[in-house]
Amino acid sequence: MKNKTSYQKIITGIIVVISLFAVFIHVGNYTIFTLPSILFYAWHLMIGMILIFLYYPLGRKKENKTPGFIMLCRIIDWGLIVLVTAVSLYVIVNFDVYTSTMQNNQLTPELYVLGIIITLLTLESGRRVLGNILPIIAIIAIAYAYFGDKIPGLFGHRGYNMQRITLAIFSDRGVYGTPIGTSATNVYLFLLFAAYLAVSGADQIFQDIAIAAAGRKRGGPAKMAVIASAFFGTISGSCVANVVSTGAFTIPLMKKNGYQAKFAGAVEAVASTGGQIMPPIMGAAAFVLADVTGISYAEVCIAAVLPAVMYYVCLFKMVDLESVKYDLKGLPEDQIPDMKESLARGMKLFIPVAVLLIMMIGLKTTPMKAAIWAIAAILILGFLVKKERMTIQDVVDGALSAGKSLCSVVGACATAGIVVAIFSLTGLGLKFSNFIVQLGNNALIPSLILSMLVCAVLGMGLPTTAAYIVCATAIAPALTGLGVPTLAAHLFLLYFASLSAITPPVAVASYAAAGIAEENPMKVGFTAVKLGITGFILPFAFALNPDYITFGFNLQTLMTWLSGMVIAYALAVSFQGYVEGKISVIERFLYVVMIALVIVPYFWSSLVGIVLFVLAYGYRELQAKKQVKAAA
Repeated sequence: MKNKTSYQKIITGIIVVISLFAVFIHVGNYTIFTLPSILFYAWHLMIGMILIFLYYPLGRKKENKTPGFIMLCRIIDWGLIVLVTAVSLYVIVNFDVYTSTMQNNQLTPELYVLGIIITLLTLESGRRVLGNILPIIAIIAIAYAYFGDKIPGLFGHRGYNMQRITLAIFSDRGVYGTPIGTSATNVYLFLLFAAYLAVSGADQIFQDIAIAAAGRKRGGPAKMAVIASAFFGTISGSCVANVVSTGAFTIPLMKKNGYQAKFAGAVEAVASTGGQIMPPIMGAAAFVLADVTGISYAEVCIAAVLPAVMYYVCLFKMVDLESVKYDLKGLPEDQIPDMKESLARGMKLFIPVAVLLIMMIGLKTTPMKAAIWAIAAILILGFLVKKERMTIQDVVDGALSAGKSLCSVVGACATAGIVVAIFSLTGLGLKFSNFIVQLGNNALIPSLILSMLVCAVLGMGLPTTAAYIVCATAIAPALTGLGVPTLAAHLFLLYFASLSAITPPVAVASYAAAGIAEENPMKVGFTAVKLGITGFILPFAFALNPDYITFGFNLQTLMTWLSGMVIAYALAVSFQGYVEGKISVIERFLYVVMIALVIVPYFWSSLVGIVLFVLAYGYRELQAKKQVKAAA
């Protein structure tokens, strides 16, 4: 036991050193020095893989481990760490040789061996942190490239030998390509930003603000869960992290207030999943989207604002109507924190977020520079504020948290890089896009439905980032070819890759929430699909009508926002069957008609839908007020 404790201390010390070095190399690359892209990516991949092999050691899930088994696992882990360090340092030290070799499209014998080693290391690191599915897809992709000459029809190709395949994987089209580049240039700094917000007490402050804002209202705990998760989602970008952090408090509180366990779990799962599509930090996949499309991350954030607002407004209204259905009250006054005090405590969090937004959107700086200045703002305010002052241990804890979060991103991006390399080498992306178009009979809506199904299937076994990368490579060309604008096509894929977190049978956010709610995961999952229905409709809305992701100060934007609110409210009413009281089936159908009227890109159709909604919803509200007066 003593040796184990000593070993764990050594591992912790190494992780601390590597995590702090990660902060230095990533922040330093934009402030002190500038490394060539591939060189920077090599450092990033090495750091990420070492952290994976340290945080996710071999045999960690096995019970009743013998001393011999433990020693064997440690030897293997350290052997892999030595290999990834050796390969990465070879590329770093011999960068000119590596670059010239890649430009000549001919691997030297030593680079061929190193390329095979880094491929195997990538597959193993992906397996440890993500599970088997993505590495299996990568292996199938490699087999497809090798045996392509034996495949008939549309998907056949001339076939490639292992040296050519290794060249593609070991290049800027593969493990050093766009996915890992995005992780290195954007994602890590935002993970660090989120980590320092977290150690500054963001989760508790956001909860207090949410309770102060909604706790007194009917169904207060559930509304508070929506607000708190939306707040936390804007900085975390991870649905499971969001569920675990806010759900540990909100789900038991919702159950205590009278909500069913499946509903309480589903509310938290849906609210937390929205964090991946909620600006300003939308999750790693959104950064990949910006790099793949060439659209600035600030533009992606602006485009995502209305869909994200619609998503949360619909969920909030679903929760409100559930409280009407079961006559659920708010929290007692003694459980409500003071709003002014909560906002005052939150200033040290709001100022860095404001710095981030002003620099990205107002000054149009790169996301990297904006993140660095926002991190600096957190640290400065953290040390200046006397109450809850940040310590050196908090600084170290933030670096450690960012390093651990980085593991899943590097595992996903590096392994997905293998798939992207094979798509590029074989032209599989174009072949798959043609296949989608042919199946959809060159029609947009059938092709969108097929694309949604592919995203849903991939998303069941892959993290959002990996699922989006594969879908963007394989499907996006088909959608853009059918006339969908580039940003709308990629957001369509991002949404469905994200929503897989609440879609049974594999719904990681719903399962995490079910564990806290002590409820059947499938019940939570199906309830979550109902509550998150807006997320399943929105992608079709902005694919067919790009106005939903276009922002401007004009009548069209005003009409689009009004239409968006009608869709959000009407969906909640039609699914719940309540306004201020139970409504008839005919009324519910009328709300569906309103949605159909406002979702299409026609001004007069939208105007009619908005007017109908105001009349129908207003009538029910007035009727309820009259009943209250009569009862009084």
